[in-house]
Amino acid sequence: MSLKDYMEYDKLTEKLGRAINSGMLAHAYIIEGDRISEKETFVKDFAKAILCKEAPGVGCDCCSICRRVDGEGYEDLYLVEPEGQSVKDKQIQELQRNLINLPSGEGGRNIAIVEESETMTLRAQNRLLKTLEEPYPGTVIMLLTGNSELLIPTVRSRCVTIPLFSDGKSDAEEEGTIASQLVEMIYGGRYYYEILKYLEPFIKDSGKAEELLDSLERYMRKCMLSGPKETGIDKTTAYRNVKNIEEARKDLRYKVSPKYALGNLVVKIGGRNEKGSRS
Repeated sequence: MSLKDYMEYDKLTEKLGRAINSGMLAHAYIIEGDRISEKETFVKDFAKAILCKEAPGVGCDCCSICRRVDGEGYEDLYLVEPEGQSVKDKQIQELQRNLINLPSGEGGRNIAIVEESETMTLRAQNRLLKTLEEPYPGTVIMLLTGNSELLIPTVRSRCVTIPLFSDGKSDAEEEGTIASQLVEMIYGGRYYYEILKYLEPFIKDSGKAEELLDSLERYMRKCMLSGPKETGIDKTTAYRNVKNIEEARKDLRYKVSPKYALGNLVVKIGGRNEKGSRS
């Protein structure tokens, strides 16, 4: 794919293309979105648009550079993934050693992609901050995250945020009410076993469990914007719930059973014990 294929984000991709072609590209971006938005694919296509010589600002998707970016074989593209449950300080240190070198490929830039950047340890974020404050010439850093609020404010303030939250409906949201119904059950004092029964379709399938987390996170972000008058949930509570949702998502990714991950999330959101009473 290339940037022109993202019809849902056409205004955004046009703006990014203009920035690339005018030489006004920022040195660091936060690519924020849920699982449905496929931000991991978007960020590679963004990198192709930056590096491609055949169709700069868009990416031709077929030249040597584009093919090597797709295959993670481009020499000046550095990918950082969590080791265990977090991105460690030593990984950012190694990234910095790589970025200090002049790019060797024909694209003329170093590109760094940090996946699940919200898992960076505080020490790792502070180390990266030094590079964000004094970026190496020609370097573009992309931080992928499901929740930019989990990054420290000084990191966020030095990056341009690209929001990619999908408005599309998953199979689990045919009526568009899954998240709101679940939240109503939790805050309405329903018993823990009743809520787990409601969650049975998601407990049996980790993919559906992730879809539910996506739905819940979008709902909580709406709460953060709308406030308690519309949703009954204040911004502080919604923010705390987003953090709890991200922890449940990590549990799923590290092979914790969906029943435990979702059950634990219900307890954290509601502040209840398993009998349903306030703890």
